[in-house]
Amino acid sequence: MNEWFLAQAKPGADHVAKRNLERQGFVTFQPMEQRLVARKGMPTVQARPLFPGYIFVSYPGEAAPWSLVNSTYGVARLVRFGDRPTPVPAQVMTELRDACDHADTIFLGTHLGPGDAVEVTLGPATTFLGEVERLSPNQRALVLLDFMGKQTRVSVPTVQLKAASGHMSPMGATP
Repeated sequence: MNEWFLAQAKPGADHVAKRNLERQGFVTFQPMEQRLVARKGMPTVQARPLFPGYIFVSYPGEAAPWSLVNSTYGVARLVRFGDRPTPVPAQVMTELRDACDHADTIFLGTHLGPGDAVEVTLGPATTFLGEVERLSPNQRALVLLDFMGKQTRVSVPTVQLKAASGHMSPMGATP
């Protein structure tokens, strides 16, 4: 793959810059992360840029027309040190791209592991307490929830879990 560079988008114009760069033949990459945000008073999971205002750019051809980047609608400037655009180290790009799924969403990982006490923060089981049984690679966790005195296994997106603030008893209730 060719070298990657960093373009700064104009405020609030990430998607416009990305679309216009791609129309000109550039390859773009903007890693996204899942964040829990309040929307109309309700917590919602939303994809947001990992580096807001910045887009990684590469050109598949021999000679990249870098002068076009600065004049692209939605782009503020190509990040450079001196008079030439500075490439992003290949190792950084490899690690970032490998950490993303097919939709360029990065999994930042969770500090949760099997046996950890958790609280569900979103969805129909909000405020339920449980214990992580196992984590799966698709950003979900199999959690044992205490539901009406019974242990119930539920698959929950890890973004909807937080470490429980108390010590868990075997049945999933806090002491």
